[in-house]
Amino acid sequence: MENVSVGKSRIHGIGVFAERDFAIDEIILQIDDSRVVDDTHPLKTELGEYDYHCDYLANGKIVLMRSPERHINSCCEPNTFVKTIDGIRYIAARREIKKGDELTYDYIIDCDGGIVWECNCKHPNCRKTIPSSFFDLPVKKQLEYMPLLNPWFVEEHIEKIEKLRELQNK
Repeated sequence: MENVSVGKSRIHGIGVFAERDFAIDEIILQIDDSRVVDDTHPLKTELGEYDYHCDYLANGKIVLMRSPERHINSCCEPNTFVKTIDGIRYIAARREIKKGDELTYDYIIDCDGGIVWECNCKHPNCRKTIPSSFFDLPVKKQLEYMPLLNPWFVEEHIEKIEKLRELQNK
């Protein structure tokens, strides 16, 4: 965790902050996907897992987000994204990040199905909500985010992605 720290966020509760500068596409930290949530390994409230953040991955896999990544807040103009390399997920810089900046990603990238959340990012381009699906975003934003989608998400939604690619090529 030498590259990041956890502290009070202006967006929501606790956030994650850069402890040094990062260049575009630089890896900031590796995501710990070791705690799988399934029928054999359910969340256990006696362990404090009731205050949880889960991530929904390929083929219906669910993982309990660990600290620090569980504290990365959503933003409508995020400075990071999740990048999978050889099956391992990382947080990578979407643009240059300066020491002290709060790390953010858009929760809706690689997401299809869920609930609509209120967005508190306070960015001038804030949508005010986090929709329930990547495909509920305006088409312009889908096209902007398309290069950030992880291969498993593209594969699981190839028909919708192909339609986006057709729009992009027009």
